[in-house]
Amino acid sequence: MPDLSDRLAVLPQYLLPKKLMTEFAGWCAASRARAWTSRVIPWFIARYGVNMAEAADPCVASYACFNDFFTRTLRDGVRPLAVADLVCPVDGAVSQCGAIEGDRILQAKGHSYSVRALVGGDPGLAAQVEQGEFATVYLSPKDYHRIHMPCDGRLVRMIHVPGDLFSVNPTTARGVPGLFARNERVVCVFESSAHGTFVLALVGATIVGSMATVWHGLVNPPRPGVVREWRYEDRSVSLRQGEEMGRFLLGSTVVLLFAKGAVRFRDNWIPGRAVRMGEAMADASPKP
Repeated sequence: MPDLSDRLAVLPQYLLPKKLMTEFAGWCAASRARAWTSRVIPWFIARYGVNMAEAADPCVASYACFNDFFTRTLRDGVRPLAVADLVCPVDGAVSQCGAIEGDRILQAKGHSYSVRALVGGDPGLAAQVEQGEFATVYLSPKDYHRIHMPCDGRLVRMIHVPGDLFSVNPTTARGVPGLFARNERVVCVFESSAHGTFVLALVGATIVGSMATVWHGLVNPPRPGVVREWRYEDRSVSLRQGEEMGRFLLGSTVVLLFAKGAVRFRDNWIPGRAVRMGEAMADASPKP
């Protein structure tokens, strides 16, 4: 069971108008009012310790809106790709990592949730990664918020699953049962010739205005309140390792799922460890 202090800390989130707050935050983040951006962007950099020396454009005044700043690109060479079968897709911190126990994914001590719930209720998709491996990476406000491919992959499906908009910080992960299968999310399903089926699930959170992919653009809004799905079997959407696949407009969490026997995470991938896009994440499991 979660600590009482964690449960009490997240209690106000059940009462707050999270969707209304998210819509307002999205409007503010897209505003191009110079009086607003000239104040909020420098404040945000100072408040969260954003390293603008890594940005392709370090000049704060050049960003027309907060979203442009938040999804800033990085300078060439600051995130070199490791020579590895799979590389980390984002900057952030490992929340949890390890084996999928049947169809259960560990969220935090005392909490787990089902693969089926995470991917939007599809039992066939869930079965493809049951008893496999997972990793959950939390992106903090200071982090780089574009998401890249851990390995070469061909897009098969994209599923937008409506849901709540709780915060996804570590305290909330410990205090809200089934958090990542409860929040709004965009589930991207890929096929890899080397690693089989794998999933990148982009999980939304309070004030996350939207999520976008390079092949679709903005996925949300709109938020129609029903599961939406796009299939790509008849289209060629293939991305190479390290290529951008999407981005968060205001940060959140990525959950990676791999099939049984496909990959083995590096020993240094442990909860709480800070990670950077492009570093070695996992190796292909030896073939029997």
